[in-house]
Amino acid sequence: MTDTVVPANAEATSTPVPPVPGPVESPAAPTPVDNPNLPAPGVVDEKRKPILPAWLKDRTEFATAARHTASRLGYAAAYHGVRLPWYAVQLAAMSPRGACRFVAETNRWVWDREAAPLRDHAVRTEDVDEYLHLARLRGNRVRLRGLVVVVDAAFGLGFALWLYVMAPAYLWVFAAGAVLTLGYLGQQPDAPVIGPAVLRTELQKLTGTIVLRGLDSIGNPKISAAIKKGGDMDGMRFTSEIVRDGPGYRADLDLPYGVTPDDIMEKREQLASGLRRKVGCVWPSGDPDEHEGRLVLWVGDRPMNETTKPAWPLLKDGQVDLFKPVVFGNDQRMRWVEVTLMFASVVIGSIPRMGKTFLLRLLLLIAALDPRAWILAFDLKGTGDLGPLEPVAHRYRSGEEDEDVEYIVQALREVKEELRRRAKVIRSLPRARCPESKVTPALASDKRLGLHPIVIGIDECQVLFEHEKYGAEIESICTDITKRGPALGIIGMFATQRPDARSLPPGISANAVLRFCLKVMNHQANDMVLGTGMYKSGIRATMFSRRDLGICFQAGEGDDPRIVASAFVDAPGAERVVARARKMREEYGNITGHAIGEGPSATVGMDVLGDVLKVVTPKEEQVWNERVAARLADLRPDVYGGWTAANVTQALKPWAVTIRDVWGETDEGEKATRRGFRRADVVAAVTRREADRLAG
Repeated sequence: MTDTVVPANAEATSTPVPPVPGPVESPAAPTPVDNPNLPAPGVVDEKRKPILPAWLKDRTEFATAARHTASRLGYAAAYHGVRLPWYAVQLAAMSPRGACRFVAETNRWVWDREAAPLRDHAVRTEDVDEYLHLARLRGNRVRLRGLVVVVDAAFGLGFALWLYVMAPAYLWVFAAGAVLTLGYLGQQPDAPVIGPAVLRTELQKLTGTIVLRGLDSIGNPKISAAIKKGGDMDGMRFTSEIVRDGPGYRADLDLPYGVTPDDIMEKREQLASGLRRKVGCVWPSGDPDEHEGRLVLWVGDRPMNETTKPAWPLLKDGQVDLFKPVVFGNDQRMRWVEVTLMFASVVIGSIPRMGKTFLLRLLLLIAALDPRAWILAFDLKGTGDLGPLEPVAHRYRSGEEDEDVEYIVQALREVKEELRRRAKVIRSLPRARCPESKVTPALASDKRLGLHPIVIGIDECQVLFEHEKYGAEIESICTDITKRGPALGIIGMFATQRPDARSLPPGISANAVLRFCLKVMNHQANDMVLGTGMYKSGIRATMFSRRDLGICFQAGEGDDPRIVASAFVDAPGAERVVARARKMREEYGNITGHAIGEGPSATVGMDVLGDVLKVVTPKEEQVWNERVAARLADLRPDVYGGWTAANVTQALKPWAVTIRDVWGETDEGEKATRRGFRRADVVAAVTRREADRLAG
């Protein structure tokens, strides 16, 4: 647009001069978006197919396949071996018909009956040359085949006469073989004498057409539109051929733009219907190594809950290091799945009778196989499902009566004091030995520090959190265990059949690292166990059926939740594992608490150190434990009545008071060495405790 030019002598009232039209600008040409010279990225990644199949590279899978094959062959051999006499009778009865068929087929072969239609056609078309050619060919064939039959008959008759003279017994063997062979030829094609020993259920081979049919059946408009258009439309295409993957098929494909695997997971039942498979066979998922629109569809031969699980590798042999991943179950493809318990708190939730307690017991069995760990097992259901762990448990209780709850409260108070002690020990260690301010495998193995793993398993934890008298205190302690415990080597496991805000307090549900959700009934329970937003993102334990025992979503181990079937270990199997764990602990020197008949200290929450200083005068530099136990009993009989030297050792251990051999004099005046401690160590423990309280 040009400016308006006004003369200098023009007045305000004068008529304005119209603007001088200038050249009209043409619109700018659009800038191309696709640069033809833009270089291609080249090969970003190469996916090489394995040279050997997975079952040949994995010893467990190879052993499973070998056992399955050997079992099937052995069963078939036994099945047919028992029926051999009846097979022989049936084949002998069919041998006349077989002989007639043999003679008829031989006659047809000798006289070249298969070429008769060709010769007949040459006659009807009056093709003389073709007929003469076929006639000469037939004559040659008949002469050659007739000679073969005559030679075979002469040789067979001569061989039979030779056997009759030289080895008549073998003649009967050959005769029996001939009769059975003729009987085999005399069978009816639709009713063979020797049938299969194992009847197989034939499954339809998974093809691209079937996959598209199944995806079309879920009712997603973008998927249905892309399938109707055909070809590589809207971004939907198979990225590789459908292959066998374990006991099932795997199909990889890109979904239409804007569609994610979560959209498929939401319609899993409709997808299974479209594929004509049971819902337990169909497992759609994303590919963590690809973009968000890549779908991996795995379709098993049998539902996950009907597939025979491999035996748990630790059932008969093996030791555990809680700082390393440990096998605890398998996925849909029967591949082992691992879990790392150290530095994590655990939440397990489900409706009743789905395998929640069995899963908790399995995790405690894993902890029991680490000889350094203390096990605290509390069964509020009162059925004794955690009973096999008693021989290795530092603390154990089964039941929900008042005395059971009081026992558990005292045990948890011990853990609370242990949390304080451990924080102080780790804070006092040099940075070179404890660089990340948490328990390491080396620190856990140093018995002098007392930083061994402590694993607490509480089944039906809602009973404790809802207790009228101790509920608030227990929730406070367990929340502290969930938040601070993992870094200090203390693992809390909380299992409940009613996942809600009261059963799983927010401080626990929000800070638990490992989460296991078996079948639940609604999205609130699903998100309470697995985390907020999981149901909306397609991670839904509500899809499990009542038959999916032990099958759960596992979150916290890896980037994405995954479906896992926990290994099944029954009560006798658990007892065998615990017996092996007890032996390892005896060799390591870690049989404590309930395993040797000791309960939690009733002085937890009392001033034990202060009472010890009251009964040990400043003049006594060191004193025997047995004398301190007697003096404490006199000081406060209601608390310390019945105490022995072992109780004194147990009470002072959390405060890092060193128990040592002390030289002293008995009441009879004799000199002796017995277990005791220095008073200065108790004074130092009191000083550290008060400093910690002021700092906290």
